[in-house]
Amino acid sequence: MKQQHSEEIKRRKRRLDERLGRGSRAERGRPMFGGGNESFELSERAVATACGGIGLVHRLVRQVGLAQRIDEAVQVFDGPSPYRVSDHVLNLTYNVVCGGRTLDDLEVLREDEAYMTALGAARIPDPTTAGDFLRRLDRGQIDDLSEAINETRKRIWKKNKPSFFELAVIDVDGTIAGTQGGCKEGMDMSYKGIWGYAPLLVTLANTGEILYTRNRPGNRPSHDGCFEYLDPAVEVVRDAGFKRVRLRGDCHFSLTEDFDYWTKNKVEFVFGVAGHPTIVGIAEGLADGEWTRLERDSRTAGPCRRGARKPRVKQGIIEERGYKNLELEREEYAGFAYRPAKCSRPYRMVVLRKTIKVQQGQALLIPEVRYHFYITNVAKSVLSARQVIRNANARCNQENLIEQSKNGVHAMRMPCDTLLANDAYMVMACLAWNLKQWIAQLWPNDVQGEDLKRMEFRRFISSIVALPCQVVRSGRRIVHCFLGYSSWLKALFRAHSRFKRLRFA
Repeated sequence: MKQQHSEEIKRRKRRLDERLGRGSRAERGRPMFGGGNESFELSERAVATACGGIGLVHRLVRQVGLAQRIDEAVQVFDGPSPYRVSDHVLNLTYNVVCGGRTLDDLEVLREDEAYMTALGAARIPDPTTAGDFLRRLDRGQIDDLSEAINETRKRIWKKNKPSFFELAVIDVDGTIAGTQGGCKEGMDMSYKGIWGYAPLLVTLANTGEILYTRNRPGNRPSHDGCFEYLDPAVEVVRDAGFKRVRLRGDCHFSLTEDFDYWTKNKVEFVFGVAGHPTIVGIAEGLADGEWTRLERDSRTAGPCRRGARKPRVKQGIIEERGYKNLELEREEYAGFAYRPAKCSRPYRMVVLRKTIKVQQGQALLIPEVRYHFYITNVAKSVLSARQVIRNANARCNQENLIEQSKNGVHAMRMPCDTLLANDAYMVMACLAWNLKQWIAQLWPNDVQGEDLKRMEFRRFISSIVALPCQVVRSGRRIVHCFLGYSSWLKALFRAHSRFKRLRFA
């Protein structure tokens, strides 16, 4: 990073601090939003874009060779075309990175001259062309695109420390993507009565990346087709160099016919199990001495300020109206060996018993006991019963990934009229999320990198991408001149310098 750029960023920060400092809080005698004698003019030479950070994203894509791998893996066009497959894929992905929610938002980017200059593009596909491209892709081509992305992510992972490759934790879950359309091929009614689709997501918990997505009709069960992608996901992380692999999922994915297969192939698993009468009977028959009190870790890290205790408004309404109130009293856990009917050997079953205090109005009712079961093939020496519970509960973070897929990158808006076209769009929109996670892994500052990893996609756009920037072609260079200030601006310059120096095998 140039010294003059560093000094200019400091100057802009001082100017902003003075504007927001205590001195500006004095009574003004007039509204803060005052305005002035506005004048609108048009720049005759300079062009700027509101998405200045797209240059950093595109630099990473070029450096890691993603476009080349997509063009080599996915064959769509038989004849000549002004665009390659990678152009269409990156066009849709960058639309999401820049905050686009629908295919129609591409029209805004097509009118942004500075945006196209920043990407070195003479033009980009319009919404109609993008939709036509999505409808051209079949199942094999969509899977080829996913594999091209996975081959690229392996090159990113190699830049991590050796400890990164100790254990890969793969989560799997399904969700419901509702749609108001009435002519979308493949849509159906879910068990919740919602018309739409039932996407499947396979993710890597270590980095928060989405490895595979699969669009399915809305009436399909949560686990439908998951094993078509779990085995490839295991191969991806093993080829990348991970020493151990662990699968996690809720009780819908605890399909016992595959337990022996995974154990034979040295794949660990921790799955929830539905509490059917057989195992509930075993749990109820355990002696009191076999149960251990579960103490949860505190959620607050370090000392916290305690202010005045606020009134418990919700509790007051419950008592006043006589609602039934459930309050967790204690948790205990135990373990036993259990052989499912479709397995040739027993596995560890960990049971969590929750005793719940039931109160209605001022009356205390009989406590309620609930059991939660987890099955695993991991030895006690590696994962204790308490750690099994903690590991299973940690899978809940995948719900945050699903939420970001739905309302962050809007991958499940289902913009097209066919099942496969919407499947293809999900892959390309989720690539935008993966680009954010790749940037976080390669970020020069580890602390900021962790912040980026956990950051919601909307904040990532406002912090890294949505930076006003003048874009100028100068000789063989495309110069990005940032016009405003952001607390991430200095780190962005350093990240760009690092990305340019990176070499991927």
